[in-house]
Amino acid sequence: MIRIPLAQAAPGIALCAGIALAAMGLQRLEEHWTGRAWLEALVIAILLGTLIRTLWTPDRRWAPGIGFSAKTLLEFAVMLLGASISFQAVLDAGLGLILGIAVVVALALGTSYALGRILGLPKRMAVLVACGNAICGNSAIAAVAPVIGAKPADVASSIAFTAILGVIVVLALPLLVPLIGLSVTQYGVLAGLTVYAVPQVLAATAPVGLVSTQLGTLVKLVRVLMLGPVVIALSVLAGRQGVEGAKPSLAFGRLVPWFIIGFLSLALLRSLGAIPEALLQVVMPITTFLTVIAMAALGLGVDLKVLAKVGGRVTLAVTLSLLVLIAISLGLIRLLAIP
Repeated sequence: MIRIPLAQAAPGIALCAGIALAAMGLQRLEEHWTGRAWLEALVIAILLGTLIRTLWTPDRRWAPGIGFSAKTLLEFAVMLLGASISFQAVLDAGLGLILGIAVVVALALGTSYALGRILGLPKRMAVLVACGNAICGNSAIAAVAPVIGAKPADVASSIAFTAILGVIVVLALPLLVPLIGLSVTQYGVLAGLTVYAVPQVLAATAPVGLVSTQLGTLVKLVRVLMLGPVVIALSVLAGRQGVEGAKPSLAFGRLVPWFIIGFLSLALLRSLGAIPEALLQVVMPITTFLTVIAMAALGLGVDLKVLAKVGGRVTLAVTLSLLVLIAISLGLIRLLAIP
């Protein structure tokens, strides 16, 4: 965790918060005009931050707060995310589907990482793309980034391309229902296994039916729960390999990041019913706002020249990884004989 005097960090934090508020305002306008958030606020925040960074380079006065926002605030946001996850979702899904989701995530992680490396992506960016594709898009990338010591440019570009493709998936995935003859339950499972964010699952399944929406959301929540074990595993690997910039924990032998310990603890409390719904209604907007602030900070650290160099490869890696994920998911549906 970064420790700097508040007065020193205030200018940079205020700048990132201002960008975050602008991004959230633009999302509201987008929803008002089109009826749907085609680009989420965190993506808009990255784009705005990148635009500002292109037109103006912040000097040393802004750097401490921008760095604090990009790392520590992001870690707090990931920790608070655990309050929205209940382990009961795992129990409700059934053992066969749960094991199947775990296998899909594992296979998607491996194939996505391999594709990224084959296409020449740096190791850390390949990990980010793989985690975003296999688990939960932007949230997974944001959670994994501090664990592996990813650079802001890698995080921003991975999130940007993953988010853009996520919008395309929401629009295109329902077309598979008539094309390959999926039932509403099969499509719900497919959406939960492939769509990146929970709100996007709702958008992708709503045109098909309520059953698809309910099942898709459940599968998606189980898939999100895979984030904890994956981040812990990456933390162990980063600690053993001495990865520069990685965030070690102050507990569990310095292997598990503090914010992941917090994430799992809050998820456990949520599962035990110790976090009331009223408190959750307060915590989740705070989590969202902190995440958007962190994304603005990441955007402010992006050099467009670097982004341009890797853009084509990242786009291809994310696209191919998604196609593989869809193929694996359809295989699981057939294997489990989901009606």
